[in-house]
Amino acid sequence: MSGVLENNGRALAVGALSLRMIRVKGILPRPSIQALCYLAMTEKSANPHRLERLRRSARRLESSGPGRFISRHVLLRAGGGRIILHSRDLRKNLFARAGAGGWWRCLWLPGQLNWWIGGVFALGSALFMLGSLLVLAPGLARAWSLDNQSVNLVFFAGSIPFTIAAYLQLFQAANAQHFAQLQPVKAGRLVLFGWRPREIGWLACALQFAGTLLFNLNTFDGLLPAQDWLQQDLDIWVPDFAGSLLFLASGYLALIETCHAWWAWKPASLSWWLTLINFCGCIAFMISAVFAVVLPGISGSDMLMLATLFTLIGGGCFLLGSLLMWPECMPGARRKGA
Repeated sequence: MSGVLENNGRALAVGALSLRMIRVKGILPRPSIQALCYLAMTEKSANPHRLERLRRSARRLESSGPGRFISRHVLLRAGGGRIILHSRDLRKNLFARAGAGGWWRCLWLPGQLNWWIGGVFALGSALFMLGSLLVLAPGLARAWSLDNQSVNLVFFAGSIPFTIAAYLQLFQAANAQHFAQLQPVKAGRLVLFGWRPREIGWLACALQFAGTLLFNLNTFDGLLPAQDWLQQDLDIWVPDFAGSLLFLASGYLALIETCHAWWAWKPASLSWWLTLINFCGCIAFMISAVFAVVLPGISGSDMLMLATLFTLIGGGCFLLGSLLMWPECMPGARRKGA
């Protein structure tokens, strides 16, 4: 996912990221690192007991998912009745949702980590949209007395909350219960990154986080003094393109996790819409990265505008996806279209 901004004859490739979150119970007075870790530990200590009760009281009828991944279990209770479990629900602790009430309650849920990550993603998306608008409408930048370097700084500032949110997602996935075997993990021991390549949620988060680091690199390199076309491509476009590929893969994995297949039509599921919109944002940023390449002897102004336009579109998709993470925390948000 990327866009491009010209700075004194050079191109600045810009990155963004797909959106997904984590949900836990607790009270979070302010978004400090200690408070976020507390929410993650609260989630981790609650899930093993819930999972162990399910293992003792129900037997597995069916497991499904795309390819070798497992993203859905159907369990049969001892006394009758089916239980449907989704890997996304378990990873994000969406079993324990906010209490009943109107949709507006999702606008203020500071005790849920999902809510905070949605806000962080929304902030990064808004900054990328702002930077794109300033490139596409240079008169607006002049009216605000912003030069090219200042506009580039907007893109770099937008990449920071994306990386923070992406790591929190990876951290949450690394400490979630093992879904394929319905196996709890030890409570109280936090894992910083983990290694779960067989779990679709963890893999999506890991690819996303790696992509954000590449986008941090290319947006920072765009702030450096102008270089020739080859150096621009090596320092800016290559990490931009590689990061876009990682985000495209991450976005697709997040989507098929909600499909439980390589593709499915589930318009009744909010999580499906959320991941579909994010995946559209990934496609837009991938197209932007293609147009962001700097070629020798070509001014590239048309390519710059196209790249920036697709950055704007992608940023809009991610902004909408991040805001949809808030109502996803509400009761019954994912029960339809299971």
